[in-house]
Amino acid sequence: MLYEVKNIYKKVNNKRVTAAVPGSKSLTARAMLIAALSDGESTLRGAQFSDDCKTFLNCLRDLGIECSANGTTVKITGCGGRLKTKSARINVGSAGTAARFLPAFLAFQDGEYFLDCSAQMKSRPITPLIETLENMGAEFVFPESENSYPFTIKGASEPKPYAEVDIAKSSQFLSALLISAVCTHGRMTVKSIGGHGLSYVDMTVRMMRDFGAQVEVSDGVYIVDGGYTAREYYIEPDVSAACYFYAMNRILGADITVDGVSGGSLQGDIKFIELLKNFNGGVIDMGGFSDQTLTLAAIAPYFDSPTEICGVEHIRRQECDRLRAISHNLAAMGVKYEERADGVKIYPSAPKPALIKTFGDHRVAMSFALTGLRADGIVIENAEVCSKTFKEYFEVLDKLCTELMR
Repeated sequence: MLYEVKNIYKKVNNKRVTAAVPGSKSLTARAMLIAALSDGESTLRGAQFSDDCKTFLNCLRDLGIECSANGTTVKITGCGGRLKTKSARINVGSAGTAARFLPAFLAFQDGEYFLDCSAQMKSRPITPLIETLENMGAEFVFPESENSYPFTIKGASEPKPYAEVDIAKSSQFLSALLISAVCTHGRMTVKSIGGHGLSYVDMTVRMMRDFGAQVEVSDGVYIVDGGYTAREYYIEPDVSAACYFYAMNRILGADITVDGVSGGSLQGDIKFIELLKNFNGGVIDMGGFSDQTLTLAAIAPYFDSPTEICGVEHIRRQECDRLRAISHNLAAMGVKYEERADGVKIYPSAPKPALIKTFGDHRVAMSFALTGLRADGIVIENAEVCSKTFKEYFEVLDKLCTELMR
């Protein structure tokens, strides 16, 4: 599907409008797994049902977890940390969170499980997590490539109570270990090694505590004890999705607000919304909210000074090489830029008409649509890839543009 962006620059008459976004994908995935590990039935309200979250829920069902979904409400009856199902085959598709979280869960079970994925997911890093799980006693068999999907896990019925994990490539490795640490039914210590933004780990710890686990944190060392108790849990709106609309404010002079988004959010991307209030170019380390690298890059041509994004080398190994995707599309629009190993420098420019290549990445599609809001002839190819996290994104964008021009 091709989506031709409407240039509405200097056509904004109605500045104050509101938008709604789905529940947080990150919170939904964490809540579903924690609920699955809890004692009793949990009710999750405001859940996101993007492709990734549907995949995660289907995996839990395939593992014998009782789940039901009605709109944005999910009910999950937990296993108390011990699966009754001793053998299963699951497919995590392209869901990165499921691909990292479920191996840790299954490595602490007394069973044997086969995990498959999409072709895209096979190239994404998971070696540090696998090596940690092997050191704790789990066994892996790789039918294709060593330390990558697909694989069979034979769980460690009595995993070692201490683990070290390198999070330089993804903080999800640490979150995966922490969430499933309760499956050991004892006190477990996890030490993180390597540098990475920890905002998503902080989110994980807060949610674990919300469900009753005891978590102590000191200088990169996490001690987990206790278990989870089923509860009713409300999932915040997805701040990552909301950021696109706050970025519209910055380049259009609008005053769009997103329902339910507040400064007290659990989600690290709230920092990006704060950044946008005064940012007009300069050097910015985005390691702590790297999902918004594409968003900032897409609107950077409209700032008064060059924008230099750094600290995001790891986004080269996400749904696509996101820094390369930025460079490709900036070049297509005639925007001056300099690609760096861990970021990109973007100069003030007037984007020209171009077909935006999405590389199968939802964030590329959603971000570069923003560029076209004040440039003619920007067309997004394969716009449907946004269904990974926000299926209705372009419908919401069209509605907002109409409301802004009233």
